[in-house]
Amino acid sequence: MFDIAKLYFRYGTMGSSKSANALMTRFNYIERGYRVLLMKPAVDVREGRNVVHSRIGLEALAELLAAGDTVRQHYGEMPPQCIILDEAQFATEEQVEELRDIADLEDIPVFCYGLRTDFRTRLFPGSRRLFELADSVYELKCVCDCGRKAIVNARYANGRIVSEGAQIAIGGNEMYRGLCYRCWKRERGGD
Repeated sequence: MFDIAKLYFRYGTMGSSKSANALMTRFNYIERGYRVLLMKPAVDVREGRNVVHSRIGLEALAELLAAGDTVRQHYGEMPPQCIILDEAQFATEEQVEELRDIADLEDIPVFCYGLRTDFRTRLFPGSRRLFELADSVYELKCVCDCGRKAIVNARYANGRIVSEGAQIAIGGNEMYRGLCYRCWKRERGGD
């Protein structure tokens, strides 16, 4: 069907407009008459459980992908002609492998948007597998307060950077901020 049926991974820090880009990609395909399956992991409970929402106000209903789900069980009556997964860092390795197979075997373009690393600068399992399997990897850039490129998703509690805790803690601007590595180290007291 498509000569661009690939597995795409678009990643960036908090504030890099990943969800806005996912929603714009969705709009582009829908505007041209394609069936789009928009998904997000069920663990992301912000902005209503089945809504992909961007800070600039764009939003759309999405299918929730639970850890034990397959992507194909969300197809509905007809297979989609494009799949978009927001917050892809929360996908399981098996789900990423299924998305790879869908792009290859079903000739469906698959766009994944998510974080590269957690607040400790460690890869998420879903992101790691996307880096390993994606045909196309592209960084959505964000700027730190100092003007350098943000590469760290700093987690805050009570106005201070947090260095310990569970890898997954769902939050937005009230909890996370993209920083360059130098500012992140300095704010944690490591510089």
